[in-house]
Amino acid sequence: MILKKLELGVFAANCFIVGDEETKEGMIIDPGADGNAILKSVKALELKIKMIVLTHSHVDHIGALAEVKEGTGAPLAIHEQEASSLRSQPFRMIMAPFSKRPPPADILLKDGDTLAVGKISFKVLHTPGHTPGGISLYTKGIVFTGDTLFNFGIGRADFPGSNYEQELESIAERLMTLPDNTVVCPGHGPDTTIGVERRGNPFLNGAM
Repeated sequence: MILKKLELGVFAANCFIVGDEETKEGMIIDPGADGNAILKSVKALELKIKMIVLTHSHVDHIGALAEVKEGTGAPLAIHEQEASSLRSQPFRMIMAPFSKRPPPADILLKDGDTLAVGKISFKVLHTPGHTPGGISLYTKGIVFTGDTLFNFGIGRADFPGSNYEQELESIAERLMTLPDNTVVCPGHGPDTTIGVERRGNPFLNGAM
């Protein structure tokens, strides 16, 4: 698997470029800022982007969405419960005043869907709590968790639509059921593993 991580924007959000080494098909996860840097990385990796996927619709994860979609021509996928908030961004002009308005989704995802990038398949895990339509993307050995699970942390639950109890339930039932050696690629901060978080994440002690 080709995997490139870019930490972008004033919010230091992680954007991931994932590709199949054999077919050179790729996917971009959460183009949060600096579309030029993302597109340059795609070109350097010699990937044909087949899809742009959003783990959720918060402004720090979509700031370069319009630019990246225009530059790749790839369809945009987001969970069906997150699609309306993608187009309604009350904080965008304050938090990302120079970003273009995000385009509408082309593909509406639901729990259990499968996304293919070349010969790599990702399972869509609906992990609400940080946002109602938050998702994680899982393939054997790795999971992209957006802002649901971090290295010794979890996503904030004080935004409109957030639900702390639901977030803990999502983590316990959808993420902590994965193998311990599964690498966690979160929306902010360094990578971790499911096992490390199971044993040491202070937010999960009462939720497991």
